[in-house]
Amino acid sequence: MTDHDIPAVKTVPERKRSMSLVWIIPIVAALIGGWLVLKTILNQGPTITIQFENAYGLEAGKTHIKYKDFDVGVVNNIVLSEDRNHFIVTAQLVKEAKAFLLEDTEFWVVRPRFSGGQVSGIGTLLSGSYIGIDPGKSNKEQLKFVGLEIPPAITSDRRGKEFVLHADTLGSLEVGSPINYRGFAVGDVVSYQLDKGGKAVTVQIFVNTPYDQLVTDNTRFWNSSGINVNLSANGIKLDTDSLASILIGGLSFDTPADFPNAKPVAVNSVFTLFHDRDQAMAAKDALLREVVLYFKDSLRGLSIGAPVDFRGILVGKVRDINVEFDPKTRSFRFPVTVDIDGSQLRAKVRKGEDIPEMSLEHYRATMEALVKKGLRAQLNSGNLLTGQLFVELDFFPDAAPAKISWNDEVGELPTVQSNLAMLGDRVNTILSKIEKMPLNEMIQQAQTTLVTLDETLNKFGKLAQHLDVELTPEAIATLQSAKRAADNMEPLLASAKRAADSVDKLLAPDAPVQQDMRDALQELTRAAESVRVLTDYLETHPESLIRGKKEQ
Repeated sequence: MTDHDIPAVKTVPERKRSMSLVWIIPIVAALIGGWLVLKTILNQGPTITIQFENAYGLEAGKTHIKYKDFDVGVVNNIVLSEDRNHFIVTAQLVKEAKAFLLEDTEFWVVRPRFSGGQVSGIGTLLSGSYIGIDPGKSNKEQLKFVGLEIPPAITSDRRGKEFVLHADTLGSLEVGSPINYRGFAVGDVVSYQLDKGGKAVTVQIFVNTPYDQLVTDNTRFWNSSGINVNLSANGIKLDTDSLASILIGGLSFDTPADFPNAKPVAVNSVFTLFHDRDQAMAAKDALLREVVLYFKDSLRGLSIGAPVDFRGILVGKVRDINVEFDPKTRSFRFPVTVDIDGSQLRAKVRKGEDIPEMSLEHYRATMEALVKKGLRAQLNSGNLLTGQLFVELDFFPDAAPAKISWNDEVGELPTVQSNLAMLGDRVNTILSKIEKMPLNEMIQQAQTTLVTLDETLNKFGKLAQHLDVELTPEAIATLQSAKRAADNMEPLLASAKRAADSVDKLLAPDAPVQQDMRDALQELTRAAESVRVLTDYLETHPESLIRGKKEQ
């Protein structure tokens, strides 16, 4: 094999390497991904932590945070706290939500709830629970929050006013219970709590705009929950409000018509929550006067809230019924405290005349003058069916003189015994007199008298039988003899009748015998007159019997 047989090596110049089209797509994707990551980092909002008592309905990566149904974040992680008493929820918010993270911002879990007659969170049955947010108004930023277990009753976008009510008892009220004004729902109950000492309840309410302007300095609030059945001296009274108030409780308010110049009040003004409408509308704090009454009658049937009546006009109510022990006399007294509306004691003056002032001095002078004229308090029955009593004020002119005594502003009004008590005393007096009577002796005497009467009747019966058997035939025979004698007397009676007719004719005024008798009587009269004249003359001239009558 020769060198010519070996092929020669040819040198080929090296070509330039070019990028393959296959790498263009990954590079573009990487650039886009980097841009998205950078954009995400640049647009990433703050990370916050929220503490909840339980994590029911919350899921990492699925539960959203919403403001007015708009997503502003998502839950990234849920862990149990170290003390295992609550859960820590970590959430990532959008960049625009940074302005929401203030000190007074509130978070809560939105889930199906029924409270105060309102159903909320029904949409979460299908979409799942989410976390609601209500931005605060503070200027201080914050990233750690404590979530609410129930949704807030008042959110930042709600307009109106809050007010505070004080009541003796809460009744059937709860958060969300409606507040009504003449049948319209204008607000709701925000919260309530027991006061220190446990003797009262404070209720926070919210009235929406524009109805908050209806709450004035003379507005009255009362509890309109459920059905109010009042069995008192006035009879049976049934009072109801709206259906929602009957089912879940509620409040109502109004302003009395005699306060036309009432003015709206500021936020968080304090009012009294009354038991019912009548009590609320009758309350006039500046005119109520406390009066104490001491009755000797039984107070059974008299209850707190019973009316105080003055000749058919309601002038007050019973506030309290108590018992007092006097160690000096070792006896009990039963004070009845009533509130009398001082405005009812003002005289109804004519138009254009001055209305009497209702100062304490004028009130005392008025009451003392009324008591001097016989004003007294008396217990009377207002309902025979239930036996309920009420206090009646009236004038008793025959009552014993008395004066009203004062203890500061509280007056002790004199009382009189009730009509029923007086009737009972009279009945007791009659019964006591009957008890003192010798009833046993009287009964024995009556029995003896009855026995004697029975014996007498028996004897009378025997006598009647004897008369019927023995004397009746003889009586019949005697009657027959009398009849025969009467028949024989008939001719004699006819003759007597004829004689009587003759006597009548003889004694007739125009009969001749009568005329002759009249003439004879006249002659006798003239003779008697002459004798009288002669007798008178002889009495004055007795010597004429011897000498004779002198010549005239």
